[in-house]
Amino acid sequence: MDISTKTTDAPPPAPQPSPAERKRNARGANRPGDRIFLGLSRGSGILLLVIMAAIAVFLTYRASLAISKDHGNFLTTFEWNTNLVPPSFGIAVLAFGTIVSSVIAMALAVPVAVAIALFLTHYAPRRLSGPIAYVIDLLAAVPSIVYGLWGALILVPHMTGLYGWLNDYLGWTGVFSWDGGAPRAMLTVGILLAIMILPIITNVSREVFRQVPRMHEEAALALGATRWEVVRMAVLPFGRSGVISASMLGLGRALGETMAVATVLSPDYVIHASLLNPGGGTFAQNIASKFGEATEQGRDALIASGLVLFVITLLVNGAARMIIARRKEYSGANA
Repeated sequence: MDISTKTTDAPPPAPQPSPAERKRNARGANRPGDRIFLGLSRGSGILLLVIMAAIAVFLTYRASLAISKDHGNFLTTFEWNTNLVPPSFGIAVLAFGTIVSSVIAMALAVPVAVAIALFLTHYAPRRLSGPIAYVIDLLAAVPSIVYGLWGALILVPHMTGLYGWLNDYLGWTGVFSWDGGAPRAMLTVGILLAIMILPIITNVSREVFRQVPRMHEEAALALGATRWEVVRMAVLPFGRSGVISASMLGLGRALGETMAVATVLSPDYVIHASLLNPGGGTFAQNIASKFGEATEQGRDALIASGLVLFVITLLVNGAARMIIARRKEYSGANA
């Protein structure tokens, strides 16, 4: 009995493009519009680096002129007298006030901002989250001078009760001791800065939490996780890098805030152990308050303090980039 077998013919190979067609395809992938866009993008990046380098060179040159004439130690002197002969000025008080006020603002704003972002994205109903998000967006657009006026007229007079409570229960620490003066101190500045940076951190964190893959949350729910466990195991790990980035944006504004701090703070050039006693100063506040009446030497000294703030900002952003890069594998972005 003959058994006939059927053979199926293999499909013919796809025709290979000719050299002329490959050349035309290569030209099509490198059209004039692509070359123009590539050139503009590359030029924009190079221009940004050139601008940053120019700013650094300008600040360094003017700062070197001022520091060379400084009779005191620029890093440790507590006074700021640029009109003396020879002048004597230093950034010790300004650096302390800038860092302390920013740390207070971050400690108060970041937990609240993350909590608000989680509430808007995973707990609040849609009809409620929309209006709240809209109000937060509006708060982010309010000018700093408006916050400063509100802080001087409303916040400062209402801080006496909090200052008295802190003095009664925590005054023994020395950090929260209060002598009864006007509450134009670092704690008030930190609270005002926290209110100012809260919308920025909340908005960015909210958008990051919205990008969490739905499958991550559904997988956690399928394993029997509660809503908080879903947030802890799926949402927060995914959004950790985004929250760090949002926090650095808020910290940048807190470090460089000028008018609001100048309106609320009662400056002097003494480092106070207590956060409740009036006094202190920040880089931005000192530059804004003294630049208009400063001499040529005084302006160079203020530019030198601006260089220090510039370096601090670069270090903060660099540290944030390192943290984000180190924790990128835990963010869930590659899932």
